[in-house]
Amino acid sequence: MTGAVVAGLLAGYGIAIPVGAVGAHLVAVAARSPWRTGAGAALGIAAADGAYALVAVVGGAALVPLLVPVATPLRWVSVLVLLALAAASARTALRAHRAGTPAEDRPVTAPHRAFWTFLGITVLNPMTVLYFTALVLGGHATTGPAEAAVFVAAAFAASASWQLLLAAAGTLLGHALTGARARLLTGLASSALITVLAVGLVAR
Repeated sequence: MTGAVVAGLLAGYGIAIPVGAVGAHLVAVAARSPWRTGAGAALGIAAADGAYALVAVVGGAALVPLLVPVATPLRWVSVLVLLALAAASARTALRAHRAGTPAEDRPVTAPHRAFWTFLGITVLNPMTVLYFTALVLGGHATTGPAEAAVFVAAAFAASASWQLLLAAAGTLLGHALTGARARLLTGLASSALITVLAVGLVAR
């Protein structure tokens, strides 16, 4: 059982720690939102990672031939969604700056909406399920339902702890950048980073 815990934690941190476009967007959302919104978004990402970990331990080798044919189309869908998010984020930052809207008066995304939005964005990434499937096939397979449940729970906990840390960093960043120009530059920089990372998904 201990081995399943360790394997789950390593798997969760392994997929969570490399900050990609979703992680960058999480920090940006947390920077301009209350903590509860950032936490909801973080848990949405972790829920997707946990779901993919569950799919991997249940499906195992049968997943690979099913995923390979749709990996490229899903990657393009993910890229388009991320580019749309980057454009929307930049547009929101520019409009708020031009209107001179104080940070405390700007619309706030509800935590549950942030959860489902980030869950959907993360689910679109086929590399996540391929990653977990590779771990299972590479020797981290569980021997029964109990170990499978422990592996999935540990993977979720690891991902959640890291995503919540990113959300907290975003919240602190938002508190530090109180000036209108600083918030504008942060919003535009975040959009640019998401765009670069999204393009990188198809440039590999």
